[in-house]
Amino acid sequence: MNEDAREGRTRVVVADDEPLARERLRMLLNSEPWLELVAECQNGIEAIDAIQGLAPDLVFLDVQMPGATGFEVIEAVGAENMPPVVFVTAYDQYALKAFDVRALDYLLKPFDRERFQQALSRARQRVGNSGPGELERRLLALMQDLKQTPHRVDRFVVKSGGRVYFVRAEEIDWIESAGNYVKLHVGGETHLLRETMTAIEAQLDPEAFFRIHRCHIVNIERVRELQPSFNGEYVVFLKNGARLTLSRGYRDKFQQRLGGAL
Repeated sequence: MNEDAREGRTRVVVADDEPLARERLRMLLNSEPWLELVAECQNGIEAIDAIQGLAPDLVFLDVQMPGATGFEVIEAVGAENMPPVVFVTAYDQYALKAFDVRALDYLLKPFDRERFQQALSRARQRVGNSGPGELERRLLALMQDLKQTPHRVDRFVVKSGGRVYFVRAEEIDWIESAGNYVKLHVGGETHLLRETMTAIEAQLDPEAFFRIHRCHIVNIERVRELQPSFNGEYVVFLKNGARLTLSRGYRDKFQQRLGGAL
């Protein structure tokens, strides 16, 4: 522990790409006189620089960030050099089981003050109290668990206009790429989520969702009909009337998924 922590001030770094999430954490941290917020980072690269340069006593680390994920931040800094970490995540189910098993705390977005206080209390006990190599072993074990376990999610947390929406995966009709975001089509509504197509595909149940185009992922249960088009492509008609393209590059895999020839 550094000198500030011994004097009663625990130095904290917050790393989260969502401004509202950083604002929420800043407000909660500033209400604790024993804490000192020394840096706010909006991507993984800034987080690496802040942790290496400032050597904080505690880090609130978002799992999904541009530049580098929370786990890539740990790999870059080195598990042996990481202070206690409270992960901030929208993941649930499998990944959270790994967090629980490895006794590393997490905040599942959106979180309230009571849950924050619980995480903070556990973190306070760990700051400066972990035995040699204990934290490093836990971090390495956690990361190994998560590499072996798919990050399937049942819901997505979407923030827009100061409001928070919960979108269940099973309610999604289809997903399209939108620059640095993906657009979730749910009934007559659309929601923007800061994510890549590859990353969101990895979080979806492959039995329920299939990528039919580099820009489109479809819920298999929403497909009504396929019609041949040009150059080996197909037009995919959804039950809600949407028309998408099954590109030639994804046709064979889609054929295997359906168990029949196209």
